Amino acid sequence: MKKIDLYSIQTHEFCDSAKRSLRYGDISYFEIDMPSDPMLRGEMRREANDMRTVPQIYVNNAHIGGFAELYAMQQFGKLEKLLKD
Repeated sequence: MKKIDLYSIQTHEFCDSAKRSLRYGDISYFEIDMPSDPMLRGEMRREANDMRTVPQIYVNNAHIGGFAELYAMQQFGKLEKLLKD
């Protein structure tokens, strides 16, 4: 199985939705909780083409986007296909 990293903050609506969506699909992920760590924020922004919003989601270190992109990928079966390839 491919590695999924999810940069998030606690009690954030879209982060919670992304985690719930992954759990619902029985997809394991590694959560990177970054409440105020400037180094983690800088790393996330660098890897996400300077995006500042959370969540930011990566599959095998490839940036796929935030919750909206994750949701769309799941709706069209693209995430499952990506995870199997």
